[in-house]
Amino acid sequence: MSAEQNKQFRTPILLSISFLIFIIDQLTKYLCSHYLNQGQPVTIFPGFDLLLAHNFGAAFSFLSDAGGWQRWFLTAFSSAISVLLVFWIIRLPKQEKLSAIALCLILGGALGNLYDRMLNGYVVDFISIYYQSFRFATFNIADSSVFIGACLMMLDIFRNRPAVSQLAENNDSEISKRNDSPDE
Repeated sequence: MSAEQNKQFRTPILLSISFLIFIIDQLTKYLCSHYLNQGQPVTIFPGFDLLLAHNFGAAFSFLSDAGGWQRWFLTAFSSAISVLLVFWIIRLPKQEKLSAIALCLILGGALGNLYDRMLNGYVVDFISIYYQSFRFATFNIADSSVFIGACLMMLDIFRNRPAVSQLAENNDSEISKRNDSPDE
């Protein structure tokens, strides 16, 4: 199988990961929206509640009280990022498996929250983690997917750090060779 055929086969599989994240996110949001009352926590176990909340802003409710314009700004921003992620996934070399999975997780999460924002004007959040009186921001499956994808990207960058550092050393030695050679 040629590299191009391999990419054509691999891309739909990768994008199906994003689609699966999107479906799971939307299903959980639907269930929570229909079976939970907003602002009334349901304790699953100490430290973990289901708590329906509508987030009109971005992460950690950033811009949530900005007056409405943020819906369209965040929709445009998320749409642009999603398109860029699709192109990045398509063009990613075959050996970049961890990066591919990370990007698919980020894309699936971005699409889940984008869909909410376009449909409702807000994002449905429902996962609430706390310890004693400290309560972390309420979030959803899409947020978790973006976070895990970002962590995997960082892991991949640090895991490949020796290769990056070797590349930099090779580049430095090549530059010094050019500088040491007599001008013609």
